[in-house]
Formats: sequence, C-alpha cells, structure tokens
Amino acid sequence: MEKLVVGILAHVDAGKTTLSEGILYLTGKIRKLGRVDHKDAYLDTYNLERERGITIFSKQAEFELGNRGITLLDTPGHVDFSAEMERTLQVLDYAILVINGADGVQGHTMTLWRLLARYQIPTFLFINKMDQDGTDKEKLLAELKKRLSDNCVDFTWEKSDLQSQFLEDVSVCDEELLEKYLETEEISTSDIRKVIKERKLFPCFFGSALKMTGVEEFLHGLEKYCETPEYPSEFGAKVFKIARDDQGNRLSYMKITGGTLKVKELLTDTEKADQIRIYSGAKFELAKEAPAGTICAVTGLSQTHPGQGFGIEQESEMPVLEPVLNYRILLPEDCDVHQMLKKLKELEEEEPELHIVWNEQLGEIHAMLMGEVQIEILKHLIWERFHVAVE
Repeated sequence: MEKLVVGILAHVDAGKTTLSEGILYLTGKIRKLGRVDHKDAYLDTYNLERERGITIFSKQAEFELGNRGITLLDTPGHVDFSAEMERTLQVLDYAILVINGADGVQGHTMTLWRLLARYQIPTFLFINKMDQDGTDKEKLLAELKKRLSDNCVDFTWEKSDLQSQFLEDVSVCDEELLEKYLETEEISTSDIRKVIKERKLFPCFFGSALKMTGVEEFLHGLEKYCETPEYPSEFGAKVFKIARDDQGNRLSYMKITGGTLKVKELLTDTEKADQIRIYSGAKFELAKEAPAGTICAVTGLSQTHPGQGFGIEQESEMPVLEPVLNYRILLPEDCDVHQMLKKLKELEEEEPELHIVWNEQLGEIHAMLMGEVQIEILKHLIWERFHVAVE
C-alpha cells in the first residue's frame, strides 16, 4: 500500500485537534467523535493535554484514504511547544494548516507559514470555524492571498458553477500551466498535483470541523491532489523525536526514507532495532519490518537524537525555533543535585531545546524555556516522572 505522511499544524485554538477527530471519524478510524472540551480526543493521549485542552506532544494516527495508508502527525499549536512542532516538519510529505476563520491569519500562523517554506512542504489549508458570526469567506481569502501567498486558491469552487474561475485561478500559479490552459482551456488532475507538490499552489477549503461541514470535501481534495513520494531502495531513516513509554522504554521515532527497516537489524555498530512499533493514538502494533514511508517508534537505541540520519539520510540542520529565556531550576533541600541532573538530562533527550546546564560556579541547574505554559508542563512532568517538586 502507498504511504503518505501528513502533518497538521495551527495557531492554538484554531480547531486542529477537532479537525483531526473529524478526519479519523470519516475515514472509519474511530467510531465516535471525541471533543477537546469533553477531554476525550483520540490524539490527546497525555492526561495534561486533556485537562488543558491543548496539544503538548506530537502524536500520530494511522488511517486509510482511498488506496493509501496515511500517517497523520498532530503537532502542538501553542507557541511554547513550537520546537516540538518544528521537529516533525523534517518527516512530512504534506502539511495541513488550520486557520481560525474568526481570527484570520495570526502571528504564529505566519511563523508556521515561514517554517513550511523553509522545509519546502506542500500545504493544504483548512479555514475552520466558518459557522461563527462575522466570518466572511471573501475577506478571508483576500487576507490569505495578501499575507501568505497569492497562490492560495479556493478549492470549494472546483465543483460549483464557478469552475471556470477556479481553473483560471489555478492556471495563473504557474507559467507552463497558464500556457497549457490558454491553449486547451483544460487542466488535468496531475497538473494540479504537480504545482501543489512544487509549492506553487495552496488549496484552500472552508468549513467547520466541530459541525463536520466541509471536512468530507477537504478529505476528497487531499485524496485527489496528493502525490505519493517515490523512495530509493537503499536504506535511510530520519529520527525526529525521542520519547519514553509508560514502562520507561526509550523510543526513537523515525521515518523510513528508503529501503526497509527489519526488526533486530543493526542501526549502529552496537545497537539494533529491538522492536518496531507503529503507534496510532495511545496504542501501538508491533511490526516485523517498516517499509519506506513508515513512521515508527524503535526501541533498543540509547544514543539517538532528533535530526539524526541513518543510511542515506544526512543530519538535519539546526532548528529555527529556540527558547530565549534562561531559568534556574530550584530543587527541594533533600534532593541529590547530581542524581537530578542525570534525570533532567533524560528529559533533555526528549526536549533538546531545554539545554539543561550544570553551572559549576553557582552550583545551579539551568534550563532554556519558551514561556509560562511550558514551565507549568515541565514542573508537572518532573513530578510525574521523578516525584520531585521543582520550582
């Protein structure tokens, strides 16, 4: 089966998790629609995410769309966790950018847009919450064209009486396409796929994820206009995330970018892939092998880091989004500083941008953080993982 990795990104509160739920429901992955405010969303697997109603860690869901297997990577929308979001960009084939129709293009939306350009990811837009008062489709489209790209095109016109306008809007995104259109007055599906893949065209869909309006049309568009990548036969893999499961097993999340990874295969001189896990929500299935295009979590590797390449894959460039605030971590009096430093280094593997540093002169542990929300989450994590109350 052909495989495709699609990431979903948004400014916080745009309705990204709600859209993910709608997609999983319509593709038959889940039987009942979860809701963020009901604390039962399929992808909010961590209890603090359910309490807060925000995504903190990137997650994956597996579903089928037509004849393809899709891995959906849900990323955090809150700016404090944008480093986690950026790490996933290096393994995406396509991105879905969700925009809140009531608020339009916000500051963080612009940051996401620039990152998508930097990582050269073809992007579909879903303008959400169109059921809210005061949302104006024409105004929003004009804003998207002005602030993001002239080549944002309304794909809801494709099946309407505005079809000729739609074809005209698509054709002006690319010179070759325009010539072809002027000669034949036709544009093929493969033509449209090509210009989307080349980031010359950004399909826009409008709807309300909560009311499930426009979600089905969006899925049809995704199925029709995505191209499956062709992968080399030589082995390659890109690590994008380190995590730990409930039993404390270290997980290296990676995308296989060439060939096939088999279980028990050596990945370094000394370490092999003990297990290959395919996660979907909170659950996983064990696989004997992972072909190219697969996102999997591998156990048995102790030295991996986000951005690391195996086989034909190169090391990634340094991420753009880095925290600028330096905090001192205050430990309880009876806490062994050096033991705690070791434990915090474990967290740093999962969140490299923390930059946990031991200041010898001051006898202090320092960390780099993005802001207040991240501080709260970090304190909670340290308590949950190590039962130490830090400030």
